[in-house]
Amino acid sequence: MGLEKIIDKKNNDLSKKIDKQRVPEHVAIIMDGNGRWATKKGLPRSFGHNKGVSTLKEILKASKRLGCKVLTVYAFSTENWTRPRKEVNFLINLFSDVLQNEINGIHEESTKIKFIGDLSPFPETLKKIISSSESLTKKNNEFLFNVCVNYGGRQEIVKVARKLALKSFSGEIKPSEVDEELFNSELLTQGIKDPELLIRTSGEKRLSNFLLWQLAYSEIYISDLLWPDFNEYEFLKAIVDYQSRNRRFGGIESLNNKSFEDSQHSS
Repeated sequence: MGLEKIIDKKNNDLSKKIDKQRVPEHVAIIMDGNGRWATKKGLPRSFGHNKGVSTLKEILKASKRLGCKVLTVYAFSTENWTRPRKEVNFLINLFSDVLQNEINGIHEESTKIKFIGDLSPFPETLKKIISSSESLTKKNNEFLFNVCVNYGGRQEIVKVARKLALKSFSGEIKPSEVDEELFNSELLTQGIKDPELLIRTSGEKRLSNFLLWQLAYSEIYISDLLWPDFNEYEFLKAIVDYQSRNRRFGGIESLNNKSFEDSQHSS
């Protein structure tokens, strides 16, 4: 049996363990470890970023095939500007090349692509490619692929707070009208269900300023693998782990209808 068939069999066997009725609708991923992957192999960090794109393409297909509806990835944070200028320029060029090469395939798969973050610092050429990609796919409704670029969770919250404060000052809204629903309506992810599952690679156990508001009740899955080594099998493992959890949202039990009184009487 060839290597590809062995991999397919492993993926199929694991996929059978997944309850298709309880697949997370929205999965968010912090794709961490591209540079370290390359450095460990004695390669330039750019090799890791290129390999990371291949991994992302695999996970995008796997999440859609599994039945997820939204995939949000952390591609470039507001803190990434502090990296060496050569690496930042490489990443910007990589975004442009990948978008130009892949957007038609993404469109043919009825996937809508949306870029979340402050795009103003990017070169005009990249901004035009991003705009045309969003325009091309805006009517697709089978799957939503969110790419967070020059994004920071704290910055997003501050921006919303400032906007609501100005609306309150102008009399457009009353301070008492500010609630979670109104706040949500001003976020960059407005209209999108919050992620049920966050996956982070490279073994790091932090949010790194990613979707701080939206991840309030998300299940978190940490993989020790660096992002270029992550694959469909590892993604399915994360889904299996997610489905093994009891999502209580601050309550006592979410997987059955036992009430607090029932548990007290049976104790």
